[in-house]
Amino acid sequence: MKTSAFEKLQQHLKQLPGLGYRSAERIALHLLVEKPERLPALVTALEEAAAAVRRCVRCGNLAEADLCAICADEKRERSVVCVVEHVPDLVALERSGAFRGTYHVLHGKLSPIHGVGPDDLNLESLRTRIGSGEVAELILALPNDVEGEATCHYLTEHLPEGREVRIMRIGFGLPSGGGVLYADSVTLKSALEGRRTYS
Repeated sequence: MKTSAFEKLQQHLKQLPGLGYRSAERIALHLLVEKPERLPALVTALEEAAAAVRRCVRCGNLAEADLCAICADEKRERSVVCVVEHVPDLVALERSGAFRGTYHVLHGKLSPIHGVGPDDLNLESLRTRIGSGEVAELILALPNDVEGEATCHYLTEHLPEGREVRIMRIGFGLPSGGGVLYADSVTLKSALEGRRTYS
């Protein structure tokens, strides 16, 4: 029989992304019944992270100082900035090892239906970066959907005046090893529009 405290914990776990009712129940049982000795260390780690982790003042990435490790790295190409929606997008790009520039995390995308406007996004520090002359190229790595395209359009229309910045959009298309037969129409359209010279 579940207690009210257990159900409260399960409800909080269920609110985390990627966890449904069964996963939340399994984690709660694991922490309270199977491995209760792990619970204090988890609580301590959560409290320490909540106290120490903040947003990088320059790009919006996770940081424990004013600047994140990427912005503080002198070897990164500061003039090239990749704009992403969320921190996990940045992490995925970093994992690829294909990009040596810097990033800017918007923490969302424009969505009037959901009440998300320009003031809700991390745009002011991006304008500051561009206005300072630091940025020569902006790579828009936002989702290939209506909100993502609207955000890209807004960014290109509201750049600081007097600054020449090259605007690029990441390519979209078929995944490596994927076939045309199983791709949806939006992916196929993006793949055709993003075609390049074969060499």
